[in-house]
Amino acid sequence: MRPLAVLGLVVLVLAGVALEGAHGAGECGRSSADRVALRLAPCISAADDPQSTPTSSCCAAVHTIGQSPSCLCAVMLSGTAKAAGIQPEVAITIPKRCNMADRPVGYKCGDYTLP
Repeated sequence: MRPLAVLGLVVLVLAGVALEGAHGAGECGRSSADRVALRLAPCISAADDPQSTPTSSCCAAVHTIGQSPSCLCAVMLSGTAKAAGIQPEVAITIPKRCNMADRPVGYKCGDYTLP
């Protein structure tokens, strides 16, 4: 009986792996935008106040995520960001406020455009 239970567990694990692979990569690779949004926790005050200077840890996170403009956009519009009370029109200005030279100026992100 025990070998049968182990075999069943192996089949379930393999099926889970196959289903995970079937989803493919999204805007943020294999991580969901909601999961990646958690990396922007240091940006919460900068996403709240358009006049505030983002912290260095915020800018580092934005620079890393911003290597993929579509991921950055998905994160800023994610359910996690929305639940945290992030205003996309303010969050979209963080790359500029971080003085990111390689930010995707003019990139359309939903109803917003990166400055």
